[in-house]
Amino acid sequence: MIPTAASGTASLVQSVDWIALAPPVLTAVVALVVLVADLFLPVARKPLLGWLATGGLALAGLSLLPLLGGDRRTFCVGGGDVCSYVADPFALAIQFLVLAGALLTALLSIDTVKDGGLPAGEYWFLLLSSASGAALLPASRDLATLVLALEVASLPAFALVGLRRGDRLSSEAALKFFLSSVAATAVMLLGVSFLYAATGSLHLTRVAHGLAHLADPRLATLASAGVALTLVGFAFKTAAAPFHFWVPDTYVGAPLPIAAYLSVIGKAVGFSGLILVTVKGFPSYAHVWGPVLAVLAALTMTVGNVAALRQDPGRTHSAVRLLAWSSVGQAGYLLVPIAAAAYADAPGRAIGSTVAYALMYAAVNLGAFAVAALVARTSPANRLTDYRGLATRRPLVALALGFFLLCLAGLPPGVIGLFAKVTVFAAAVDAGLGWLAVVMAVNVVIALYYYLRWTAALFHAAPQDAAASVDVTAGGAAAVRPVAARIPVPLAVALTLATVLGVALSGAPQLVLRFAAGTLL
Repeated sequence: MIPTAASGTASLVQSVDWIALAPPVLTAVVALVVLVADLFLPVARKPLLGWLATGGLALAGLSLLPLLGGDRRTFCVGGGDVCSYVADPFALAIQFLVLAGALLTALLSIDTVKDGGLPAGEYWFLLLSSASGAALLPASRDLATLVLALEVASLPAFALVGLRRGDRLSSEAALKFFLSSVAATAVMLLGVSFLYAATGSLHLTRVAHGLAHLADPRLATLASAGVALTLVGFAFKTAAAPFHFWVPDTYVGAPLPIAAYLSVIGKAVGFSGLILVTVKGFPSYAHVWGPVLAVLAALTMTVGNVAALRQDPGRTHSAVRLLAWSSVGQAGYLLVPIAAAAYADAPGRAIGSTVAYALMYAAVNLGAFAVAALVARTSPANRLTDYRGLATRRPLVALALGFFLLCLAGLPPGVIGLFAKVTVFAAAVDAGLGWLAVVMAVNVVIALYYYLRWTAALFHAAPQDAAASVDVTAGGAAAVRPVAARIPVPLAVALTLATVLGVALSGAPQLVLRFAAGTLL
């Protein structure tokens, strides 16, 4: 007979709320379905796997609807007070970002997989597996589940980066990404083990209580080391300087949709994990992680924007490198409200600013990568100079890219970008971090230059005939590539969705701000 709470003993059986678990579980189930279907589909019908994966991600996104307005918990102990999985508003907001971002990535990938000769079954299985881990992480409320979700999201990403067989850049990028990520994970696991030794628990609420009541100074020292090492692991996942060195080469070597995925979903994973461990797990150590994250934010935004500023427009893959360094700079902005949460009386408001900024960044950055994927179809080198005169060749696409860049810069008509930056400024000022607000203001001015330079190039006369794009082959011969007259349907849908979302939010920015305000932890 299993003892129950009624008999005075805690139940050994944990109930499972499958509705709460639906978003990550559905994504994982579709990943398995795709893998099995790949065994039976003939080569000519492999593109169906892409649409199956896209439909699965849409279904997983719809599974969030029954969870709205509630706070469902599962895998609980201690009478239901301490749970490993919590579907609260914060988790749902990040899960929406992850699943919507993965859906747009899937649309970008359909033609890339077909035209690039990538193994369809492996690609879609890995993408869905990574998305399931990313959807699991924001709802995780113990350190073991956090680490597990982080690795489920990260390990398939390594393979996706290196999936272009025979491509030297792809192999090097995957190896660099893998080695640096494994090192960061090892450091984080060491920190988690220290925290478990000091507090006797892995649940964030119990860890927070244990850290606040450490009587033994030796355990306090062990706990401090655990906090520091855990922060290092998540700093790598967020591409915070000086743990950002893997970003530019990884983005260049990866297929463009995967670079877009890492720039948005990878950041969502890292930042949601960082928010959970700091605000929920380490509130008594706010005097430690607050200043550290403030310094990291200042360093990250400065390194990213200065490096983006120095990109040579004629260098091969310079457009992707600029987006990579820009994503590092944006990571610095995202760190500001998290640092401010250490000083604020109501840390939830500061966290809401990070969520609002992340939602804006996801929409417009995926849109920018969608345009980069389109340009790469006729100019594989993807230089910034290849975008010169894009308004003549594809006026609507050029207008969309210009809008995305202005959103990232925080200039009208990209109103949502402006509002997101204002909320981050306000979080820093309200927390008394005036010096960090000044550093951010300087970096926003630096970023204006390279965003506006790229935007202006779109409307300049093209140096070559608008009907063709010339690339030089490895042997030195010039190959004339005609500009494609038709945009592939999945790519057009992804670009349209990103544009519509960006324009709608710019017209009513209060929607995303109210949505983010409801994610208070």
